Amino acid sequence: MLTRLKVSGFKNLVDVDVRFGPFTCIAGANGVGKSNLFDAIRFLSALADRPLVDAAESVRGGFRNLFHRVGSMITQEMSFEAEMLIPSIGRDDLGQPASATSTLLRYKLRLAYTPDGTLPLEVLEERLEPLNRDSLRFPHQRKWVDSISVLSRRRNPYIHTEIDETTGERVVYLHLDGVSGRRPQPLAAHVLPRTVLSVANAATAPTAVLARQEMRSWWTLGLELSALRQPDNVYEVNARLDSEGTHLPATLYRLQQQAGENRVFPELVIELAELLPDVRAVTVDRDEKRGLITLLVMNKDGTWLPATSLSDGTLRFLAFAAMSLDPDTSGVLCIEEPENGLHPRRIPVVVELLQRIAVDVQLPVDQDNPLRQVIVNTHSPLVVQQMPADNLLFAELVENNTSAQGRFKTVQFSNLPDTWRTTEDRSRMVAKGDLLPYVNPVPFAHYESKALQRLIDRDDIQRLLQPLEFEVDFE
Repeated sequence: MLTRLKVSGFKNLVDVDVRFGPFTCIAGANGVGKSNLFDAIRFLSALADRPLVDAAESVRGGFRNLFHRVGSMITQEMSFEAEMLIPSIGRDDLGQPASATSTLLRYKLRLAYTPDGTLPLEVLEERLEPLNRDSLRFPHQRKWVDSISVLSRRRNPYIHTEIDETTGERVVYLHLDGVSGRRPQPLAAHVLPRTVLSVANAATAPTAVLARQEMRSWWTLGLELSALRQPDNVYEVNARLDSEGTHLPATLYRLQQQAGENRVFPELVIELAELLPDVRAVTVDRDEKRGLITLLVMNKDGTWLPATSLSDGTLRFLAFAAMSLDPDTSGVLCIEEPENGLHPRRIPVVVELLQRIAVDVQLPVDQDNPLRQVIVNTHSPLVVQQMPADNLLFAELVENNTSAQGRFKTVQFSNLPDTWRTTEDRSRMVAKGDLLPYVNPVPFAHYESKALQRLIDRDDIQRLLQPLEFEVDFE
């Protein structure tokens, strides 16, 4: 679970500091940088698993577009600081068990752009250190945090960087968990093709391993309709829904086998019926002759429709529903514009479903309440209007003139006042005037020519939109 992220020097993210709760909705106009924040999360996730250059190439725009630019000038450094809540137990890539000595951590990483160096990316600083419970700012019950947090009196970092006084070289140290009096393992940062976090093992650094596993579970959901419509191979029965939407039939089949048809598919029908009242049943067909698992939905006429015949909105909704029912879906889910393909009247149903996917911080974490976090971005007023104030952040372009590069615009993330996100820095509060496009998205305007009159401008429609006026006698 990602609780806070600081980013600077990455795309148009400069001095960005964002806090996250179990569910966060980021609203903003097209092109301001909402997706760049998702790219930063994806980049950190990739750095925990891949070499530096490979991780950079996996992000939208590729390696050459990651560093902040002003005209032809490229910022030579980018920095990240991620505060996270990690699982207390798990396994490394070799299957070795790992137990964390602290589950609240801060990971810092500074990278340099070195086009003339051995590698175009160089680690300037890497640090992993424990935090205390005060780092969890969003409201939560004590029984929730007690079910997942492991706190130790350790004050030393798990990973830190120093400059060697003798050679002047930068050295990254990987500390051993729970071992005192032993020197940490040194690794020269300037020759490493990847982060130290990405090579830790459970035998010596289990907390670092679990931090890496947590960061690996930060993924951006970019559902592709062609992937959602694909049947699965009968041998892919243990598959899980991926970021593009592949393996939806196999995921539902696995859930059916684990929980029983009498539980999974009726729950899906209940979810889907709120979106499409015509839905009567949902199932998956396992065809041994063709070797395929296919998703089927029955309408009110008793006709079974395959995924290839379902609407875009129905398929996306089914994917969200499958995630909510799958206890194996965990980590941070970054979802771009969840309102796509949906009728405006159905958007509240989807928003409610997405909020249910996120962990309930009023209850202990268990099989029925997995540690999941949801972050969505949107420019839809209908989505924003459905959100609790605590869940909202607003992205806007602001002028930044604090750099030697001169004046330029970067993205700033602001919150509503009187929420848990409120800080002493009042400049990060969204102006109420900036909320008008979301609460009254279409300004009233009459055209002189009736032929050009918009639907919203008709007098009979305007009367529907006016608030009712009435008097109340309290005597």
